[in-house]
Amino acid sequence: MEAPLPGLSLLLLLLAVGWGGRMDAAWAPSPGGCELVQSIMDCTGRWLSSIPGNLRGNTEELFLDDNTIQVLSNASLLLYPHLWHLSVTRNRLELIEPGAFLSSQGLEVLSLTDNLLFTNYSLTATALSALPALRMLDLAGNQLREDMVSVLVSNLSSLESLSVARNIIMRLDSSTFTNLTELLELNLEKNYIFEIDNAFEGLQRLQRLNLAYNYLPCLVGFDLTELRVLNLSNNVIEWFLSMEIDDLFELEVLDLSHNRLLFFPVLPRQSKLHSLLLQDNRMSFYQRLPNGTSLANVTMQFLIIDGNSTNITTVRLWDELCHSNLSSLRLLDMSQNEVWGLPDDFLAQMPSLTHLKLNQNCLEAFHLPEEDPLARLTELDLSQNQLVELGVKVGTGDILPSLQLFNLSTNRLQALPPGIFTHTRKITTLDLSYNQVALCPRPGEAQSLSCVDIRGVETLSHLSLAGCGLQGMGGRPFQGTSLMHLDLSDNRQLLSGDLAWLQDLVLTLQVLSLRNTSLSSTTDLSALSSLVRLDLSGNCLATFPAWLGALRLRSLDLRDNCLPALPRDLPQQAPLGRSLRELYLSHNPYNCCTLGWWDALQQARGLRVPDGQEVTCRHGPSALSPGALPQPVLQSCQWHTANMELLYLVLALPTCLTLLVAFVVVFLMLKEKLLKMVKNRCGVSSPY
Repeated sequence: MEAPLPGLSLLLLLLAVGWGGRMDAAWAPSPGGCELVQSIMDCTGRWLSSIPGNLRGNTEELFLDDNTIQVLSNASLLLYPHLWHLSVTRNRLELIEPGAFLSSQGLEVLSLTDNLLFTNYSLTATALSALPALRMLDLAGNQLREDMVSVLVSNLSSLESLSVARNIIMRLDSSTFTNLTELLELNLEKNYIFEIDNAFEGLQRLQRLNLAYNYLPCLVGFDLTELRVLNLSNNVIEWFLSMEIDDLFELEVLDLSHNRLLFFPVLPRQSKLHSLLLQDNRMSFYQRLPNGTSLANVTMQFLIIDGNSTNITTVRLWDELCHSNLSSLRLLDMSQNEVWGLPDDFLAQMPSLTHLKLNQNCLEAFHLPEEDPLARLTELDLSQNQLVELGVKVGTGDILPSLQLFNLSTNRLQALPPGIFTHTRKITTLDLSYNQVALCPRPGEAQSLSCVDIRGVETLSHLSLAGCGLQGMGGRPFQGTSLMHLDLSDNRQLLSGDLAWLQDLVLTLQVLSLRNTSLSSTTDLSALSSLVRLDLSGNCLATFPAWLGALRLRSLDLRDNCLPALPRDLPQQAPLGRSLRELYLSHNPYNCCTLGWWDALQQARGLRVPDGQEVTCRHGPSALSPGALPQPVLQSCQWHTANMELLYLVLALPTCLTLLVAFVVVFLMLKEKLLKMVKNRCGVSSPY
């Protein structure tokens, strides 16, 4: 019986080999736990200390990220001649041996970020020099100094993209990036660079340069005519001066945000600039001071030291501003600066402007240009200034004919020029929040009253009037509009009068915010049948408004009210219960002993409470989570919620029993005396 076993084992082995050969075409095993998809091998996070030697030879892309590899030896890639993309990020790589890439001459993309290449950078440089087709190299996060970078890339003339971000580079000069004649993109962000000395002269094809998050104090003599995108954000730059030449600059995007700019940058005279980001600086215009003093003829002198030569350049900033060609500019962001006024004809130089952000400045007045009224402007943000005046010459022509978003929030405006919105043909969003403005109540009064007239603006769909001090609006201020979103929050006297002004919103209004408006449960808004989102937070609602049940809301906000409970049948209420998908409930004094509604909400399908973790209920002085009430609290609540008739019966029963027992005891004690007394008085002998 033992003899057939070897033959049977051999048969099974042959069957297994044959079956495996047929399956190999459809599914390939993954040695070392790696995953293979077509010609891409992913060995990420496998705790590998070296490159596996048994991977498929036709692998073209190999990902070895998040492992513990320290060395790429000469033999590491011998079996992968077709490799064109190799990623060894977040390892412990210290050395790439000189012959490691000799069998991978076609390698085009190499990522070595977050390793320790500073330890043996010279040997690693020798290995990299054997890659004639390398186009993209990422050396970010390797603790490299500028001299190390120079050695590592010195023989990589084929490079088109190089990243040395997050290293310890401090200074760049002409020797740093020699021979990189094909370079198109260079990333130097998050280093410690404080000086640049002709470092980019040989990079004639460079198009994208990222120097963000460094320590550059200024940039003078900018002359990279082929550069298209320049990111200088998050430095300490106080001055930006372009070279005074008439050559056409290809520059399209310039980011100088989050610096210390004191003046508007002196830009190239001829460029293709369409996006200029200047937010969060210390910039202002000094052509005219707030007290009216003119500084138009004041000049600035710059001392430029270049090697042994010293030049003094005298600049009239306002002339330089005028000489810069800004005709292609589409986005200008000067938010978070110290601008109190714009130079004359400043905006007239930007006929292509579509987005203008001047929020968080010191503007007290803003005047739109008369001759060329920014015909293409779609977004204008003047919020968080000190505006008391908006200057617009209202005539027969259109005013900002392409404007769609107009943000005037948080200023000191009390009125807008009469008829301003009559000529804005495309406006959809208007934010007037936190200004002391009022809406014109009735036709014909816009000329005499200090109010804002939006009647008849058919394109207006989003309007914010939060914190405007509105009091009991009368008339029909929304007549002729198609408002879908309306924010009336922080107007505590808004609902004190008649609510007939809401009648023009019945068909279109979908989102309404009445936060902190002293809304009561008796205020009936059931006529707004198109509402899908309603914010009633921050009021004093003591009971759930019954009229809410008639709305088809998808989102309801009841936070920060005085609600002790919600209707237990809320999920079943029609139509509200069927349509509601989002309900905010936190910061209400719910009663821990009446949480049947909470259990019903938890069981409701399709309804979620995003702030459910913040919902608490009150039991005495304690605030508890309704989903985890302690047992003593539950027992206490049982007593509080028990049937009162049964409770009275339980309390009365001991008293009744006591009286009954006392009566029986007294009766037994007096039984014989009572019987004798009855016999003596009522006893008569019976005749026989």
